[in-house]
Amino acid sequence: MIKESTYEWPGEERLQLSDKLEQIVAAYFADLRDKRGLGAGTPERSYYPAMSKLLDAIGEQLKPKVLCLSDLSNTGAGQPDFGLYVANQVQRGEPRKGQAPERGVIEMKSVKDDAWVTAGTKQVSKYWGAYRLVIVTNLRDFLILGEDANGHVARLETFRLAKTEAEFWEMVAKPQGTAKQVGRAFGEYLRRALTQSVALREPKDVAWFIASYARDALQRVEDAGELPALASIRSSLEEALGVKFEGERGEHFFRSTLVQTLFYGVFSSWVLWAKTIPQPSPRFDWKTAVWHLNVPFVTTLFHQLTSPAHLRPLHLVEVLNWTAATLNRVDANTFMVRFNDADAVQFFYEPFLDAFDPELRKQLGVWYTPSEVVTYMVARVDKALREDLGVADGLASDQVYILDPCCGTGAYLSAVLKRIDATLAETGLGALRGQMVKKAATTRVFGFEILPRRLWLRTFKSDSCCSPLAHLCKPTMTEQASISQTRSRVGNLSPRSLFRSPNWKRSARRRTK
Repeated sequence: MIKESTYEWPGEERLQLSDKLEQIVAAYFADLRDKRGLGAGTPERSYYPAMSKLLDAIGEQLKPKVLCLSDLSNTGAGQPDFGLYVANQVQRGEPRKGQAPERGVIEMKSVKDDAWVTAGTKQVSKYWGAYRLVIVTNLRDFLILGEDANGHVARLETFRLAKTEAEFWEMVAKPQGTAKQVGRAFGEYLRRALTQSVALREPKDVAWFIASYARDALQRVEDAGELPALASIRSSLEEALGVKFEGERGEHFFRSTLVQTLFYGVFSSWVLWAKTIPQPSPRFDWKTAVWHLNVPFVTTLFHQLTSPAHLRPLHLVEVLNWTAATLNRVDANTFMVRFNDADAVQFFYEPFLDAFDPELRKQLGVWYTPSEVVTYMVARVDKALREDLGVADGLASDQVYILDPCCGTGAYLSAVLKRIDATLAETGLGALRGQMVKKAATTRVFGFEILPRRLWLRTFKSDSCCSPLAHLCKPTMTEQASISQTRSRVGNLSPRSLFRSPNWKRSARRRTK
């Protein structure tokens, strides 16, 4: 059951958050190492304080805070090792009378035990029947038991620190070094685990979750090495985007582009699915996402990337399943109210890239202009065309061509189309107005951009039902805004090209004739 609690992430920088997670995890490993070094105690209960401290530290970062309490009362299903309560459920360090742990319970076993075997025991089944959310762990493995669409028990997200007991204690012996390697991923997993029962409403919150899954996916892609599946995907991306990925930086850019393209595709198709009335299915399924995409380029690219032959060797199916499960607990109605604002794409995209790859964002200069500034600048250009150059219709004139060489998510292009629409509305064209706006969008308003993954949001913003002009333009499956891939900003990165696009100049000439 998804609770109606308020859910909110702190407004801190993502790099600071990653550092903080590493510190929390390092302290957890150090506690385990020190406790084991005493050579006394029991294999299970001796490590309860370390686990409780870890979860309290993670819960401290959430709003509302989540507290990990032990010694739960027996409600008929037995006594789980820990209960996860939000702050308003606790008074003076104890759960309020009659309060069940909102964020679930934890069953913890010793390091030598098998967490998957424990998850299948009758005792854990009783816990799940009473609390509907159980986190099972043996310190080195974590798995979440929740509900599926039919209310049955379902194994949700998992995380493995070490395959064996010996390997785990070897990792713990070097807390700082191990935390540098796994702290961010492990910490984010625990944040997700502590919010499994919460309905998501804010675009920035959804962006954080998708970015977190995307980072996990990127790690899997990097760990895969030079698999044939990656070579095949590279060819598909290069062919679809008309680019060549070169050198070490090009390799990183390729893998990052692959992952972000996948996750933007899933998110975009979910938005279109959620807006369809009636909805085509009770729950969103990423495997059928391609059916919800209405831009030919995007549809083709996503279909190529999500081929089982590509995804299975990279072990990405599991992460995409987790992503879809999270999207299925978004409060779509509330989310769409916020996402329909003029800056909706920026509310989602900027937090995503900031969380997913802040260094790449800095290198490529991905910063957004406030919508008020964009609107003012477009209005000034329109005024200059009319008053200084004698173009009576300003931007709405067929004589005027607009080019944005670094269009990002299309803020300026969208503002230009709105200005054109406003001008045409004053002429009383009626039904012809929409056709003229669409003609402008497809024949004389041009955008170019280096980042392939941002094509999802540009085409999404310009062509989808989320566009403010969608009720007028009504683009078909064979029409899309004039947005092309280009390497116009690559020179800012290094003396060598990050990737080389043999088709972009020809494409630009063809579009601007």
